[in-house]
Amino acid sequence: MITTRRARNTTFAALAALASLSLVACGSDPAGSAAPAASGGSSSNASGLTCPSGKLNAEGSTAQANAITEVIADYQSACNNASTIEYNPTGSGAGIKSFYNNLVDFAGSDSALKTAAVDGVVEADKAKERCGGNEAWNIPMVVGPIAFAYNLDGVDKLVLSAEALAKIFNGTIKTWNDPAIAKLNPGVTLPSDAITVFFRSDESGTTENTTKFLSAAGNGAWTKEPAKAWSGTGEGKNKSSGVAEAVGSTKNSISYMEWSYARDNKLPIAQLSSSAGTGATELTGDSVGKAVSEATVAGSGNDLALKLNYEPKDSGAYPALLVTYEIVCSKGLDADKTALEKDFLTFFSSEEEQQALQELGYAPLPADLLTKVKASVAAIS
Repeated sequence: MITTRRARNTTFAALAALASLSLVACGSDPAGSAAPAASGGSSSNASGLTCPSGKLNAEGSTAQANAITEVIADYQSACNNASTIEYNPTGSGAGIKSFYNNLVDFAGSDSALKTAAVDGVVEADKAKERCGGNEAWNIPMVVGPIAFAYNLDGVDKLVLSAEALAKIFNGTIKTWNDPAIAKLNPGVTLPSDAITVFFRSDESGTTENTTKFLSAAGNGAWTKEPAKAWSGTGEGKNKSSGVAEAVGSTKNSISYMEWSYARDNKLPIAQLSSSAGTGATELTGDSVGKAVSEATVAGSGNDLALKLNYEPKDSGAYPALLVTYEIVCSKGLDADKTALEKDFLTFFSSEEEQQALQELGYAPLPADLLTKVKASVAAIS
């Protein structure tokens, strides 16, 4: 996959090279030791980037790890490695804490900052304090479909409903040939083996979004409050890579994970039966895009926190998904970091880069939402 993306990146690199004769901010110092460009002094290249020098540190969501790692590489290629951007996939909960504790410049999170107290902490208030009294914005950047990946000999196509998944994950359904699963898969020979469930042991936005889906669409089968910490049954594994590896090496198992991790590990993915009984929906970029199009903006102004619809009206929409936000200070970073952050996020939200994320198992932001994202990025000051 990366080789394919690298071929595409030569276009960006060529465009950036057009500006190299008058290089000011887009220096090619591989050590990143060039002095930071003065505010407003960066020279634009032919691709519309200003390529300021400097360094950004970020951490958080593992769901977007494959995406942002590749986008960082693309951006640095386009800018002749003028800057250094490092992202550590520690999980959404850890990323938010590091952000409001002023340890990183921005965070990636699969859920927007909480505006109500959780364990005595109001994330939005702590983030505002970290931003020098300025609001922190949730800017959606990566759409990561949630795959329910399984390891079941002889079963290449498996259909599950939100209700059946909720009962599997809360321990009510214990074997693969349970009547509730058999009813969704007529003609499929299902084993009588016990179901092994794996879950994220770290605090995870993927867990929170999975449980939001189960709670909203599971016909009452999931009764626990959606949260970053898992409250169902099963065996915990650390991060997305951990649950993906566990399913791949364990017969009769199932777990939830981002589409990219299921794809990278070549795991089969269950289709989702619609609540309306209109058939099963396969996880594709198109089916996820239809679901995202039914999301509404719950935030105000340039804060684009979303309310996802886990029971979409479109029967061709894949409803189990998450959106990773880049959590940024609307104001409050020093001028050099702000310039680099805006340039990078502008690149991240370009149509070309968004479309290319499909190669890595993500879905691009819908056009109307992408327009709002670009406006929010431009408003960072």
